Order: sequence, then structure tokens, then C-alpha cells
Amino acid sequence: MCRTVYRPTAPGRGPGGSVPYGLPMRATASVLHVDLDAFFAAVEQRDKPSLRGRPVVVGGTGRRGVVSTASYEARHYGVRSAMPAWQARAQLPGGAAFLSGRFDAYRRSSRAALGVLRELSSVVEQVSIDEAYADLAPDWPVDGWSRADAEALAERLRAGVRGATGGLTASVGVGSSKMMAKMASEASKPDGLRVIWPGEEAAFLADLPMRALPGVGPATTEKLRTFGAVTVADLRRMALPDLVSILGEASGHGVHDLARGIDRREVTTHREAKSVSAEETFHQDLTDVREVTAELGLLARRVAARLEKAGLFGRTVGVKLRRHDFSTHLRSTTLAHGTDRAELITEQAVRLALGIGVGDGVRLLGVSVSGFVEHSQELMPLDLGPGVTSGSQESHTADVSSETDAAVGWDDEESHAARLGRVAWPTGADVVHAEHGAGWVWGSGLGRVTVRFEGPTTGPGPIRTFEADDPALRRSDPPAWAP
Repeated sequence: MCRTVYRPTAPGRGPGGSVPYGLPMRATASVLHVDLDAFFAAVEQRDKPSLRGRPVVVGGTGRRGVVSTASYEARHYGVRSAMPAWQARAQLPGGAAFLSGRFDAYRRSSRAALGVLRELSSVVEQVSIDEAYADLAPDWPVDGWSRADAEALAERLRAGVRGATGGLTASVGVGSSKMMAKMASEASKPDGLRVIWPGEEAAFLADLPMRALPGVGPATTEKLRTFGAVTVADLRRMALPDLVSILGEASGHGVHDLARGIDRREVTTHREAKSVSAEETFHQDLTDVREVTAELGLLARRVAARLEKAGLFGRTVGVKLRRHDFSTHLRSTTLAHGTDRAELITEQAVRLALGIGVGDGVRLLGVSVSGFVEHSQELMPLDLGPGVTSGSQESHTADVSSETDAAVGWDDEESHAARLGRVAWPTGADVVHAEHGAGWVWGSGLGRVTVRFEGPTTGPGPIRTFEADDPALRRSDPPAWAP
């Protein structure tokens, strides 16, 4: 097989080093983007036969929960990601399923799907649990192939994903850049493929609204709309000096390029984590400082466990606090040395949160660690006086407001149960019963838990209700999707 390797020249940089102007554009459709369709909801429908063909919403299931993913059946009713769960419930008909997240199940399916992609390309950039790019140039004869060749490879990937994941579907796009490959996959959703051949970029983009371009948000759109720009074609008619004058040097050049389908970013195999965080939205506002302190400790322990697993140490501890009125407050402090210790993270998080104040109630708390370093060289704590710690060097403050609660709140039910000393039975969780076998939590409350006994390789199964403390019932690992 012919092997063609794409090796771009060293990139030039725009003002401030932020915009690459010097990388050449590819002359071949050799960048692939794959996106697993309605991923979380699709995994739930695969593993729960009784939910197939029904509206399914995955995310926080409590009163303050937020939609993470909605199945296409739910999207038909206008349900979308980041929508408050109460609004989704109001829009959906009876029979819709609202489920807590099962990250173990999602991770397993993601690994299976990405394994298929890595068999086709040696250069894969995973950007999220359900989305990735691949550079095809190092492994395929892209200089000499046709549109049919690119389509055949995309279809091979889609078929491989279906087989490896027990029937999950993927949308695949191929283009001359990451931007065009992603927009091609978006245009083929759900369960499709599209190839945008070099030279077709301008025609594909022309009639799309400006917001379709990556990085063109509401503020930029509003600025450009005052100058008569609505579509991408309108943008292309604007001169570069005018765009720079309106948006600034870096953004002006960036929008000018994107409107022409120019994206010089490379597919990279390594993406550095910028932060590790955990947050939770509460069923009821927290008004007691002791409750806030306890929750911050739980969040800090989760963050510390993730840092330890990843072998990371961070210098910057951050807190996110959302009040009852949806105002959101962010605080951070930078330590003298990196840490992964839950005790120190808790200490700093509590200090930052109390500096904000509990006020009339807290609906969301979050803890994060960033500023990663290779080693932890913490100093022994010194008594430097009230409110002063030996590890703290500097603090930073930012206040923002939000109209909607963007936190998914995956652990709402489990954390609430833990606070009450109960077994957690979140809706949708995998369980096994000593007599009846494997199933999932249909619902729980009033000291009982209802289970539907079915799995990915069965038909819809029976429903039975048990006492919540039934010793024969326990949580289990996700089911295998292959017989």
C-alpha cells in the first residue's frame, strides 16, 4: 500500500502567537471526524430493551438536575442538552425515561468505538468521550484516492463501531481540515457519513448561519449582524481590515479564515488535561455552613482521587459556588507547591467558599485543581495567624452570572443517599439480584426499589419491587452487550 505522510511546515504565528497563519491547507480530504450519536442515551437504550424507541433523557434526575444527553425521540419534543430537567419533563409525553448517568458503561463503549478508529489510523485525537478526529494521511494513500475511497473508509468505520459496541451508531465526516470534517459529520447526523472534497468548502458553508462556524458565539454574531452579516456568505463579502476593526486582530483573522473553510490545526494524539474538577447541584439549597463544608470535603476527595489516579499534582485550587438566585461566583488560590491531598484541597476550598459567603442558600458547589506540576513538595504547615496558610501564595476572584444551571449533577441521588446513610439506588443504575439476576433500577423511594430485569441481549423484562435494604439486591457492573 502506498503510504503518504502529511508533514506541514513550521507554523507561522499571528499577533501574540495565537493564530497560525503559516501552516499550509491540505489538498486532500484526509481528516476524519467521528461522533457517536446521542451517545449516553444510545448506550442506555442498547442496555435497556424496554427503552428502545422511547424518549430517554440522561443527566441529573432531581428537581435541580440538567439534561446531559437526550435521545432523538426526546429531541423530537424539543429537549436538548443543558436544559433543566423540570423543563424536559414538562415537554415530554408520559412514558419518557429520566436516568442518572452510568459512566462506567459509557467509558467501556467509548473505548470499544475508539479502538476501531485506532485500527484505521495511527494518529487519533480524542476530544471527548464520544468524539474524535483521525489523520488518515500517515496510513492511507490519500494523495491518490477518490471520493468513493474516502466514503468506503468512513463506512468501514461506522460498521466497525456498530459491531464493536453492540449496535451504537456513529456519524462520520471527512474533509481537508478538522473544521470541515466536524461540520461534515454534523451534517450527516444521525447515523450517516459525508465527505466534503477539497474545493467544495465554500459552497458547503455559504448558506449556513454565522453561528455554525466554530468559535463564532452570540457576542461575535451580534457585532457582525449590525454590519449586515447573517450567513457565512455574508461574512466572506466583508474585507479582512473591516473584520479586524470590528473583532480585533486575532478574532478578525480567525473569522476571515473560517468563513472560507480554512483551518490549519493539526490532528494531535496528546491533549493535556487543564484541570480536574467535581461539582454537584443540590435537591435543596444548602444554608448551613457545616453542610457546605461537608460537601466541599466530599468534592475535594473526589478530585484528589482523580488526581492520584492520573498521577497529577496541581498548584491552583478553585471553587465554584452558585447561589439560590443563580448568580455564580468563582474563586481560586495558588499554592506554593503542587498537591493531590484531599485535606489540603478541602482546606483551601472551604476558605474560598466561606470568603464568598453562603448567603440565602447554595444550589451548586464545585471544586477544581489546575496548574499541574511534575512533583509535590509541600511545606509543613506553619501557624501564620488566623486565616493564613503556609501553602497559599495568591488568590484570584471572578464573578459571573448564569440564567441556567449548567451542572449535570450526576451524583445527586448518590450523594443525597450518602448524607442520609442509605444505600443509593439512582434511576438507571445496574443491579443484580441473587434470585432474579441482572437488571436496572426503574425507580426508588419510600424505602423501596423497583427493578426491571433485562439487558442488552434480552427482550424487555419483568418488573419487581424490593425493600431498599434487601440483602439479595446489590449494585453491579454494566452488562456485557455481546452474548
